[in-house]
Amino acid sequence: MDESRNSMKLCVIDDIKSVVEVISRKIDWAAHGIDMAGTALDGEEGLRLVQEVKPDVILTDIRMPKLDGLQLTRRILEDLPNCRIIILSAYTDFSHAQQAIRLGAFDFVKKPFAIDEILNAVLKAKAACEEERQETAKLREMELKIKMSLPVLRQEYLTLLVHHQTNEITAIPRWDYLGIGLVPNDLVVFVVEIDRFMDQFHALPVHEIELIRFSLQNIIEETVASRTKGIIFREATHRYAGVMNSPDNPTAADIAEACCLNIARYTRFTVSIGVGLVVKSIPELPYSYRQAVTALSYHFYTEGNGVYSYMNAAHKRKGVADYSLGKEQEFLFALRSGNAEKSRLLLEDILNDLTAVEPWPEPKYVEHVGYELSAKMFRVLLEKFPYDALRPFEEKLDEIKSKGRQSLQELRSLLTGLCEESCRRIEKERSHESTKLIQQAGVYIRGHLHLDLTLEHCARQFNLSPGYFSNLFKKIMGISFQQFVIQEKMEQAKSMLIDNYQIQEIAQKLGYEHRRYFSELFKKQTGMTPSEFKESCLGKP
Repeated sequence: MDESRNSMKLCVIDDIKSVVEVISRKIDWAAHGIDMAGTALDGEEGLRLVQEVKPDVILTDIRMPKLDGLQLTRRILEDLPNCRIIILSAYTDFSHAQQAIRLGAFDFVKKPFAIDEILNAVLKAKAACEEERQETAKLREMELKIKMSLPVLRQEYLTLLVHHQTNEITAIPRWDYLGIGLVPNDLVVFVVEIDRFMDQFHALPVHEIELIRFSLQNIIEETVASRTKGIIFREATHRYAGVMNSPDNPTAADIAEACCLNIARYTRFTVSIGVGLVVKSIPELPYSYRQAVTALSYHFYTEGNGVYSYMNAAHKRKGVADYSLGKEQEFLFALRSGNAEKSRLLLEDILNDLTAVEPWPEPKYVEHVGYELSAKMFRVLLEKFPYDALRPFEEKLDEIKSKGRQSLQELRSLLTGLCEESCRRIEKERSHESTKLIQQAGVYIRGHLHLDLTLEHCARQFNLSPGYFSNLFKKIMGISFQQFVIQEKMEQAKSMLIDNYQIQEIAQKLGYEHRRYFSELFKKQTGMTPSEFKESCLGKP
C-alpha cells in the first residue's frame, strides 16, 4: 500500500503565532507517521487551509478572530465528518470546549499546556483514525468476498440441478465449466435452515442480515471442506442447500452435526439440517434433495439446532395421529361458553394426542390440523362478535402463518394463546351483558316497590331461572336479592317519612300488610323505629 496513504495529515490553527510555532516545530511529527500539512493564524484562514488539504487531525484554539473555534468546528465537520478536531482551550473557556465536544470535537487540551499533552492528544486522534480506516478496509474486504464467493451462474445452476432432473452427458461439461469442484458421483444433498429466522432478523437492516448470512454460510463451507468436497448455495432468505461428495468416515450426518456445533459455538444463531441419502450421479440429485427437505421437516418436533437424516425419518412417515372429532367438538363448546380452564385442558389433550403416537406423524399433517383448529376458533368468535372487532385477531393469524414452518412448541403456544384470548373476549362480553341485565333488574325493583317482589317473580321478568338469577344478582350487586329489595324499600320509606306520610300508609304502599312487621324491618335496617326516624329528621312536634 502507498506509504503516503498511511500517514496522517495534521493542521494547527491558533491566533497566537508562538503557539503555532511551538506545536509545529518542537515535535518531530514525521517520526510518529504524521505529516504537518499546514498552519493558520485565524479561523477563516484555517477553514480555507482545511478545505484545501483535508487533514485527518486538527488542533485549533477556541477563541480566534474572524471565525472562532466553535464555528470552525461546525463548518469543518459538515465537510469532513471523520476529521478529528482537538480544541485548545484556556481554563476560563472550559464551557466552550465542552460545547465543541458536543458539536463533535474529538478532544480538548487546556492552556497552558505541556508539549507532551499535545503529542498524546494527537497520537490518540491518530489511533482513532487508523482504527476507523482498518474497519472500513475490513468491511470493503468482506463485501468483496461476498461478491466473489457467490457467483450467480453457479448458484442458479445448482438450484436447477437439485430441483429438476438433467441429462448426465450435458451436465458434466457444465459442471466442470462452472468450477463446481466435486466428483460428479456419490453425492449427498443437505438442507440447512436458520432457526427462528423471522423472530431474530425482522428488525435488522438489510446489510446486517446479509453479513450474518454470509458468515453462517462461511462456517458451513469451512466445516464441510475440512472433511470432504462440498459446495453450499443459498436457496431462500433463511435457507441454504449443499451438495457434498459422500465421505466414508465421518458420514454426511456427522459432517452436518459438526456444522450445527460450529455455528452454535461461533455465532449467536443455530441451524437445523436435513440430510438426504447418497445418490450415484448428478441426475439423481433431486431425489436426495427431496429426502433432505423431508428430513428437515421433522425438526417440527424439536427446538432446532440439530440434524435429522432421511435414513431416520423415512420409516416415520407412516405414523397416523390419533385425532378425536368428539374431543374437538367438546373443546369448541367449552370455548363458546368462555370456560378458559376447561378449554385449555381439552386443547392440551388434543395436541398431546396428535404427537403421542410412535412413529411421529408427518409434521405437515400436525401443522395443518393446528391451523384448521385456529380457523375453527376464529369462527366461534365470529358467532359472537362482529367481523370488524376481530380484524386484529385475524391479522395475527395471517402473520403467524406467513412466517412459514412452525415448531411444535410454537404451534402449541400459538393455539394456547388464541384459546386464552378467545375466552377472555367471551367472558368479558358475557360479564358486560350480565351487568346490564342485573342493572335493569335493579331499575325494575325500584319501580315496583309496591309489589310483593319475590325472587321467582323478578327472575321470570328476565327469563332466567330463580337460582341463576339469585347467584348472578349477588355476584354483581354484592348483596342478595332479598337484602336489596328490603334496602330499597326502607330507603323509599325514609323519603316518605320525611314527606310526612303516615306509617300505616307507608307500609301499605310498600306492600306490607301489617304495620308492626314493617316497623320491625325498618328498625332492624336503620336502628330506629319509623317514629324515631321521623322525629330525628323533622324534630319533635
